[in-house]
Amino acid sequence: MSQSSVAKEPGPQGEESPVDSPTSPDEKKKREYKEFGHDEEKPTHANVDMSLIELKAEDLYDKEKVDLETIVIDDVFKLLQCDENGLDAEEAQRRIELFGPNKLEQEEQNAFLQFLSFMWNPLSWVMEGAALVAIVLSNGNGQPPDWEDFIGIVLLLFINSAIGFYEERNAGNAVKALMDSLAPKAKVKRNGTWSEIESAGLVPGDMISFKIGDIVPADCRLTESINVSIDQAALTGESLPQSKKLGDQCFSGSTCKQGEAEGVVISTGANTFFGRAASLVGQDDDTTGHLQKILAQIGSFCLVSIGIFVLAEILVLYAGFRYSYRRGLNNILVLLIGGIPIAMPTVLSVTLAVGAQQLAKHKAIVTRITAIEELAGVTILCSDKTGTLTTNKLTIDKATIRTYGPFSADDVMLLAAYASRTENQDAIDSAVVQALGDVTRARAGVKLLDFKPFNPVDKRTEITYREESSGKLKRVTKGMTGIIIELCTRNKTEELENRLEADVEEFATRGLRALAVAYEELDGQDPEGEGNGFELIGLLAIFDPPREDTKQTIDDALALGVKVKMVTGDQLAIAKETGRRLGLGDHMYPAKVLKDGPAPGSKHLSLDEMILDADGFAGVFPEHKYEIVKRLQGLGHLCAMTGDGANDAPALSRANVGIAVEGATDAARGAADIVLTEPGLSTIVHAIRGSRVIFQRMRNYSIYACAVTIRIVVCFAILAFAFKFDFPPFMVLIIALLNDGTIMTLSVDRVLPSMTPDSWDLAEIFSFAVAYGIYLTASTVALVSIIMKTSFFYDKFGVTFQDGSKTPLGANDYQLHMIVYLQVAIISQALIFVTRSHGFFFMERPSAALMGAFCIAQLVSSIIAAYANFGFTQIQPISGGWIGIVWVWNIVWFAPLDWIKFAMKATVIKKLRQRRDAAQAEQVTAGIPITRTQSRAASIHESLYSNRVSFIRRAARKVGFGSKVTMKPEELQRFSSIQAQRTGATLARNPSRTAAA
Repeated sequence: MSQSSVAKEPGPQGEESPVDSPTSPDEKKKREYKEFGHDEEKPTHANVDMSLIELKAEDLYDKEKVDLETIVIDDVFKLLQCDENGLDAEEAQRRIELFGPNKLEQEEQNAFLQFLSFMWNPLSWVMEGAALVAIVLSNGNGQPPDWEDFIGIVLLLFINSAIGFYEERNAGNAVKALMDSLAPKAKVKRNGTWSEIESAGLVPGDMISFKIGDIVPADCRLTESINVSIDQAALTGESLPQSKKLGDQCFSGSTCKQGEAEGVVISTGANTFFGRAASLVGQDDDTTGHLQKILAQIGSFCLVSIGIFVLAEILVLYAGFRYSYRRGLNNILVLLIGGIPIAMPTVLSVTLAVGAQQLAKHKAIVTRITAIEELAGVTILCSDKTGTLTTNKLTIDKATIRTYGPFSADDVMLLAAYASRTENQDAIDSAVVQALGDVTRARAGVKLLDFKPFNPVDKRTEITYREESSGKLKRVTKGMTGIIIELCTRNKTEELENRLEADVEEFATRGLRALAVAYEELDGQDPEGEGNGFELIGLLAIFDPPREDTKQTIDDALALGVKVKMVTGDQLAIAKETGRRLGLGDHMYPAKVLKDGPAPGSKHLSLDEMILDADGFAGVFPEHKYEIVKRLQGLGHLCAMTGDGANDAPALSRANVGIAVEGATDAARGAADIVLTEPGLSTIVHAIRGSRVIFQRMRNYSIYACAVTIRIVVCFAILAFAFKFDFPPFMVLIIALLNDGTIMTLSVDRVLPSMTPDSWDLAEIFSFAVAYGIYLTASTVALVSIIMKTSFFYDKFGVTFQDGSKTPLGANDYQLHMIVYLQVAIISQALIFVTRSHGFFFMERPSAALMGAFCIAQLVSSIIAAYANFGFTQIQPISGGWIGIVWVWNIVWFAPLDWIKFAMKATVIKKLRQRRDAAQAEQVTAGIPITRTQSRAASIHESLYSNRVSFIRRAARKVGFGSKVTMKPEELQRFSSIQAQRTGATLARNPSRTAAA
């Protein structure tokens, strides 16, 4: 690639055809395609004694010793201690141990640490503290430790961790299986013979070969090149393939589009250019996962609520009521065990893991399950163009064919196809032949006499053929416009050249590459004879077309409230044309605005405003993509980024949701949160809808969990204060265990997705939770009050307590404990049907799993109430009459819950939303970015909620996003030489046993 293509100076009139240049039209046309050539540089030798190759790190950039940009291939062989016969098997094995396998390293999670990580968050710590309280601090008043509560708490912790571990491990194994199925092969010469091995087995010094259609398996320098053209779109974002000659470097992950080549491997695995890009991924560790932030805030709400009432109980029960040490401790344990939503991290993880498996059915493999929650709230989708929005396959735009001679557009297409190879095609020949529809027409009715394939010098193809119908010899050539018009001698007028120039300039403004076609006839039967002179007959437009489903996908995304922005390495004109074809719009900017900012006098006051307003950006490098994503996040948006190349990896990693499309490189897949296994973006719409379903399930559970926390701590604190009621801690454990079993089924509940991006409005969640919690508290306190203060239930239903008593023997009557247990267990679980619905609970049918689990849990609760008589806790069975009364009582109190929900929406929630909308409108008017500053302590607190061992990994790799991937050719060339030098230096420190020979 030349410097011009890298600079990617955008604009309707690029380098191809500057209007105000004083040079001739021919020269203008030449300049149009200059970008597809290579700058010639004379090779140099390493100015050191190659027999010693004792180079130190500080010598690597010393051009007095080695010109890293132009080191000759012979010196590469000497540095790598190899030759063109390849390595032997023994040496290859030694180098595998020295350099490692040729693949990107994947961090293997320790299964035990992964299991323990589900117990590593403040909610679990409180439960673990409660377990310690039960076993260590409960040795008081001559009583033994509370073993029952200790075992129950530990069991609850292990059940939650086991479920989360199992589901997350399943999701991880599905991804691993996908990655293993994508393992590429390589053709390598070992012991002088060629064989095919997995590319992971390649080592520096190996001789490899590849041909058209193959993926280059490792970074290499070419030792043999036959008309080679390499597609580096995954690396540079350029649509068009690049010609490669002897001594050039080919990068791992690029695709051979034409020709055959052999090369010597200079770098493998993480040391390749792709590996270097991948090493940048994940190092930008200044952010905490969005779900972890939400978990932290919900957890803080629950912990603060519990803390307030625990402190109140300590003051009232010990200071006021003079409780004994053990009695007060049991009351505090009730609040700790019952109030902590211990299952919350697990329920959310299971919901996400099950959701990941559901998304896999739509060919979307989720590699970071918390990304599903973030995908539901994505407001902006930044999409790479080449290979993502487009097919990454050149096509002839038939609608724009220009004709100049007596031939029609169809005739021009057919003649251009004649001048194309039908086998071992390059990208342009393939595009021309495929445009015929029936590829057999490219040779039908003609006899091939001579064919000259494209080469970087002539920049054209040429065919001489005999037309079978007439027996005449004819010749057709196609290629770079400037070259073709120079060849033309027949019917070449100034008017024709002006018209051609205008057409080429029009194509350039639309981002279309021009391909000229000329024709001549031969008088005799000598295929090498002179013709009657070439005549320009047509101009073809080549472009990378959008995928068939892309426009519909973008429309669907917009309907879901997600704005799509194109971010591409291609030129501005190409980006605008693609945007117009997709309905994205052509309001796009060159990447340089990210550095220079909006032009003086433009309608944009700031760069952030420009980025928000733009339909896309062109000519971007990885650091630009990264910067765009980072700025959009700074403006308060959740941002998704799609891509397929290693150059996309840093931005994929930075984005809230990184999406690697089908056919993406290992580096992109490693950085992405979601890997698509089907072409195009249509899967993303399914993923967005699916993620919003999953989000609704999590939101429903969050309201429920917070409401139950309020319900437990407020209820039992008030009962303790009002009646000196001492509820047994073990029964709270039973309630929590049954709740968890039921709530797990929320992961497959039937809910409707939102048509707008979802967001965690915690003020709404907490408001609903407080309202529900206080109402349910009232239902329990009212029941206990009536039982304690009156004989209402005996008078109406004839139910009694022990020994036929009309009222309980006291506030701590064992049967009263059982009545309270049953009332709390039933109505608390029933609350989920209210929180999961937007209207009346009976209008939105729950899943069979949720309904079945609820019924089983209530049956178990009722059986416990009827028969349980645990000797170690303060309960006794109650009669069927009391069980019936509790059920009817709960049904009566459950009915108004929907009306409480509606009342909250009409009052508190409405005011909260009005206040939020007003604040957002004020920020937009003032141009203040929606950012949230936070202390380091808060960030650490949030990170503790991660359901992975990221807190361990983060300590080991606290490295900022320092170096950036640059795409300038001289940098790539320099990097390749550094690779060879470093590999050589490693081998010098570990000399081969055969090197002396």
